[in-house]
Amino acid sequence: MYRIPILQMGQMLLVTIQVDMEDQMALALQDDLANKIAATGAKGVLIDISALEIVDSFVGRMLASISGISRILDAATVVVGMQPAVAITLVELGLSLEGVRTALNVERGVELLAQAQGEAASGRR
Repeated sequence: MYRIPILQMGQMLLVTIQVDMEDQMALALQDDLANKIAATGAKGVLIDISALEIVDSFVGRMLASISGISRILDAATVVVGMQPAVAITLVELGLSLEGVRTALNVERGVELLAQAQGEAASGRR
């Protein structure tokens, strides 16, 4: 089975999904990300879905689940690059992706993660 690569950039993990995700691939990504966050102590996860033309309800729920797991492991998650058709489909399916931060592109996503890290650091003092 093809596994989605997870790249580390400082305290951030970058996931770029370039293929349509099947259910098993989404589950493997969830496990791989949880393990990588725990192993590296990453504080942010950026998931780029700009190449996805279709996101079904299972993959939508997995994105929300990944965000929740990351939050529990002390890492903020931002999903970037969502195509308008994907956003429309998720709304039509009734999936609001509660708790998932989104941004239009990678640059804005990195800014959101930096902002979240700054807020977390100031809250810990």
